[in-house]
Amino acid sequence: MTRPFVLASVAMSLDGYIDDATPERLLLSNDEDFDRVDAVRATCDAILVGAGTVRADDPRLLVRADHRRAARVAEGRPGSPLRAVIAGRRPLDPAAKLFTTGETAKVVYAATPDVPVQRDALTEAAPVVDAGDPIDLDIVLADLAERGVERLMVEGGGTVHTLFLAADLVDELHVVIAPFLVGDPAAPRFVNPSHFPQNARNRMRLLEVRPIGDVILARYQPRTQYS
Repeated sequence: MTRPFVLASVAMSLDGYIDDATPERLLLSNDEDFDRVDAVRATCDAILVGAGTVRADDPRLLVRADHRRAARVAEGRPGSPLRAVIAGRRPLDPAAKLFTTGETAKVVYAATPDVPVQRDALTEAAPVVDAGDPIDLDIVLADLAERGVERLMVEGGGTVHTLFLAADLVDELHVVIAPFLVGDPAAPRFVNPSHFPQNARNRMRLLEVRPIGDVILARYQPRTQYS
């Protein structure tokens, strides 16, 4: 079975941070770009985030625009994509908005030793799939493919983006750059230290650059997969 097409999406500051270290969510984008992201979500069959994103942002991961949800339903698809989470060792909160809002399916992927604690915590909130030890993204993608996912949007955070990029499993990367600096070493970054195949010898292919209000969108295709 062919794995899903993987589109990774991130908004970051000029110095590569995806948030600051305060309890409040840092808005890196603008209304026009939020609408663009909503349009991209509407083209996908699933959206995947990490447990850290669920805890920090409590996202719903739903298509927001009524006309986009209606168009998906008219095509015989659910109004919003399936929502997937890569869990860590700490149990996820079944009261998180991702589990309590919307009617679209949810699924959680956990490393083998963490499956019991996640299943105990989530009970009926979402099924928990054993994704190997350590988590094997091939298992994750194969399971999503079995669920009918052909196009997957990976929205972070840094740990999840690091996993997908380091494994050379990103087919397209959308990077939005905000016009300011964070400069806080305690704040999370776009990716964590790792060995990346997308390096100075294997530069990604630039597909598009365009301004969206006061932010910049850059779309890349990882060259290592297509050279």
